[in-house]
Amino acid sequence: MKYKPHKYQEYASKYIEDHEIAAIFLDLGLGKTVISLTAINNLLFDSFEVSKVLIIAPLRVARDTWKDEIEKWDHLSLLEYSVVVGSQKEREKALEKKADIYIINRENVVWLIENYAFNYDMVVIDELTSFKSHRAKRFKALIKVRPKVKRMVGLTGTPSSNGLMDLWAQFRLLDMGDRLGKFISYYREVYFKPDKRNGHIIYSYKPLPDSEEKIYQKIADITVSMKAKDFIEMPEKIISDVKVKMSPKEKELYDDFKKEMVLELKNEEIDAVNAAVLSNKLLQLASGAIYTKDKDYVVLHEKKLDALEDLIEAANGKPVLIVYNFKHDLERIKKRFDVRELRTSEAFKRWNEGEIPLAMIHPQSAGHGLNLQHGGSTIIWFSLTWSLEFYEQTNARLFRQGQKDTVVIHHILCEETIDEDVVMALKNKSKIQEALLKAVKANMEVG
Repeated sequence: MKYKPHKYQEYASKYIEDHEIAAIFLDLGLGKTVISLTAINNLLFDSFEVSKVLIIAPLRVARDTWKDEIEKWDHLSLLEYSVVVGSQKEREKALEKKADIYIINRENVVWLIENYAFNYDMVVIDELTSFKSHRAKRFKALIKVRPKVKRMVGLTGTPSSNGLMDLWAQFRLLDMGDRLGKFISYYREVYFKPDKRNGHIIYSYKPLPDSEEKIYQKIADITVSMKAKDFIEMPEKIISDVKVKMSPKEKELYDDFKKEMVLELKNEEIDAVNAAVLSNKLLQLASGAIYTKDKDYVVLHEKKLDALEDLIEAANGKPVLIVYNFKHDLERIKKRFDVRELRTSEAFKRWNEGEIPLAMIHPQSAGHGLNLQHGGSTIIWFSLTWSLEFYEQTNARLFRQGQKDTVVIHHILCEETIDEDVVMALKNKSKIQEALLKAVKANMEVG
């Protein structure tokens, strides 16, 4: 297929070519893969500035998306690639193949670095946020070999899904600490102040009043960001909160559990040993069921199932994509509705061909590189996720370039429960990220 890039795509590719270090924050659907491959192609065969490229990506994206894009476009026909995924034997064989580009999933980065000479002069990290934790083994492994790499590119659409603290590790990998400091302790000291603490133990930090602007200024010279709405014609998006309410008895059980962190349902005692576990349990209760110690579950209410039934009926035959968080959500929904879970390539294909009217997907399975916009335009969040990244990525499976209809996103929320806290948290995190993207947005005119 002949590649006819938009102006913003030409700009982004040229930016990668012109900057040895580049943070490319492209909104979902803008084509970051072909943008990056075009730049790599030019660096390999036009300017001869690189000779061996490593691409690190989520497993499915590494296995399918990058190779599919290389094979799709005529101008990339010279690129030789090798996909380094699968069993150890398969990975070893892939590394023996002579290629311009080696594509590996992020889980095997440590294995690669520990067992092979790291002789790549360009590294592209697809979904840079995979390296937002400086404590992760993959970060520690890659930072050791970072000085050997001439060119580094970080790609993502959600650079700070959990706040500004996420940025340090990502930029430490990109520029070796030149902009935000070589040590996380320095970054915290300069831009943050302690928030939640217990004596000398600090559990969280919050930005100082002028930190956002200072951080954006520090990274602006190697960062470009683009929002889809500024460059491509996007469908209309409608977000709707559909609220349900527990009965007084159900709400009393919920409140008691929240207060005491112990709930007895059908003589099964369930302990929430910390805030994270409690949060998870409360989300389950808000959805209508909760796991017991023996991994079974008991049902508290069916309010969300009733609301889901109403929404499906209101769709009047239009395909609906239901997002669930817990396995018991999946099981209870399957019991009431004739629904197909989207997990395989065949199921994704059937959805896009309009053969599945009612589908379910988990947000961690609906992430990077998955196009579902041809199969429907209605999303129903039966249970929410705290992760802004998963939330936005899942919505972007339908709300993206190529979608013909208005995208309707429903949140089924249980009133006066943690559901409302999650929605608020997602909105607050989104504001931080929006500020980041706006601050470093490409200063360019697009015709």
